[in-house]
Amino acid sequence: MRTVRILTAAALAAGGVLGMAGAALADTPSASASASPGGKASGPTEAGTAFRTATAIRPGQRATAEASTGDYLYWVVPLDSGQRATLKATVKLPPAANRHSASTWQLDVYDGLRRRQACTYGTQQAAAAKEAASVELSCTLRTVRPGAEPWANDPLPGSYYVRLTVVGVAEEDLGLPVRAEVEASTRDTGGAFAVDGALAKPLVPGIGKTAQAGSGSSAQPAAVGEPADGWSGGRWSDRWIWTAAGGVLGALAGIFGYSLTRGRGRPAGVPPRG
Repeated sequence: MRTVRILTAAALAAGGVLGMAGAALADTPSASASASPGGKASGPTEAGTAFRTATAIRPGQRATAEASTGDYLYWVVPLDSGQRATLKATVKLPPAANRHSASTWQLDVYDGLRRRQACTYGTQQAAAAKEAASVELSCTLRTVRPGAEPWANDPLPGSYYVRLTVVGVAEEDLGLPVRAEVEASTRDTGGAFAVDGALAKPLVPGIGKTAQAGSGSSAQPAAVGEPADGWSGGRWSDRWIWTAAGGVLGALAGIFGYSLTRGRGRPAGVPPRG
């Protein structure tokens, strides 16, 4: 009976830990949540023309910009460790009667060190026929890591620059008005992609000057942003919960194995000593 009570207590403890894990995952906020009917919050209505003037947006926002064919359009979005981001862009083209040929558009993403990040999947470059009304592009990045080796090109927490431009178009079509829409969404990958180590500071412009100015300083570059709940720095992940659950289940298996091998007491017919 004592063994049964021990096994029952261990099972309840394991269930409690797993329940905590489920609750933690359920309480993780969705980065793409929005109060707008279309599912995306309205964002800025302009775009920068270089890295330094990139327009800041947040995951879940839809940014728009009126531009001319041939312009380089820049936005910047903050990404934290454990997030896998998908960037989408839609370009609404001028009327077909005003265009002379097809066009090819490209979506590029750069990290805080201005290293071009490869897309795991998505349509990073797309061609629009002369009769097309719009063209859509997308890029899903690798999961952002809290730290990496100096030689690695892993995506790290910080600012990510989105650049949209046309790479193939007739010279006569340069300067025609277009409308661009860009949105970013993120998904938390959880402890499966968690690693040890973390950056001292996220890779965002001006982070060193901001740190030297002190916590009371409000001076910050306009392009610098951070996640709504701040930078995590990779100090916590749900793998801590699953590690604890594994320890409880291991202890449960040990108790059960001991109960099977210890025997049932003194054999029948053997008189006690003494």
